[in-house]
Amino acid sequence: MTHRVAVLALDGVLPLDLGVPARVFNEACEPDGGRLYSVRTCSLGGRPVRTREDYRIVVDHDESLLDSADTVVIATQEPSEELLTTGRLPADVAAALDRIGPDTRIVSLCTSAFLLAAAGLLDGRRATTHWALCDALARLFPEVEVDPDVLFVDNGRVLTSAGGAAGIDLCLHLVRRDHGAAVASAAARRCVVAPWREGGQAQFIEHPVPLDTDRSTSATRQWVLDRLAEPLTLEDMARHAHMSVRTFTRRFRAEVGSSPMKWLAQRRLAHARVLLESTGLPVARIAAVCGFGDPVTLRKHFYAHLGLSPLAYRRAHHAPVPESALPPAGAVQER
Repeated sequence: MTHRVAVLALDGVLPLDLGVPARVFNEACEPDGGRLYSVRTCSLGGRPVRTREDYRIVVDHDESLLDSADTVVIATQEPSEELLTTGRLPADVAAALDRIGPDTRIVSLCTSAFLLAAAGLLDGRRATTHWALCDALARLFPEVEVDPDVLFVDNGRVLTSAGGAAGIDLCLHLVRRDHGAAVASAAARRCVVAPWREGGQAQFIEHPVPLDTDRSTSATRQWVLDRLAEPLTLEDMARHAHMSVRTFTRRFRAEVGSSPMKWLAQRRLAHARVLLESTGLPVARIAAVCGFGDPVTLRKHFYAHLGLSPLAYRRAHHAPVPESALPPAGAVQER
């Protein structure tokens, strides 16, 4: 069955963000071209929605659309002053959220994390929002574990994203989670965006430009991606970049938003996921070509980051394609 996505538009909505779910999900298709998702937009009472710009948007559905949705996406909107100061959810929004079924997936784009937090949906969970508002979210809702460094957080049923284009990242992640890397990558190509962006939103936080900006770590990142099977160290990376370990680590974190070794582990895991989804290679071989060395280490990473074993992941996501059609690791991961 086609997965039903309901997008809730509230007053103050950002038009660009409102269009993201339909743009991404409508590009996720079966091999015969059939769409895997149906996306419809609703508002409170089906009324025209005041955007943050100088126009309104007319939608075709009211909040009853939320009753039958498989996934509900709350589009980015300008939070009200009351919400930002008191943390209280407007009564009409609370009533709309109450219509969402207990098994329905709920997604917030950017500032909509405040609405989910006010509804108690983020209590005891990790979440994110736009980096400029992470402190406010943590202060208003101390029971929420706010992570300012990531592009999105997947808690299973409830997911939150950072600002702007992070909504694209999250929607592509959902396509990848639902239908595998091949479908998500094809959707990303049709949207002309990267299927997976490096790092987190820490790289976008405003901070003084460093004085030594004459050299980037991008060439070394690509060099690493072409050698995932090798036992690379931080010293190896710094040596390739012709920097000291301390300078390389500082510049790498500023550009990517994470440490070099954490980034390397993420890239190895991402490539292992592609191989598990798209080939019949044995797990031991995948562990070797992705640089984990042995299946035990690969299994530890899968349990730590995905909560299941490589074999369980393959059973859930395997959709084989000819191995000759797979791009090399570097081409797959670096955009």
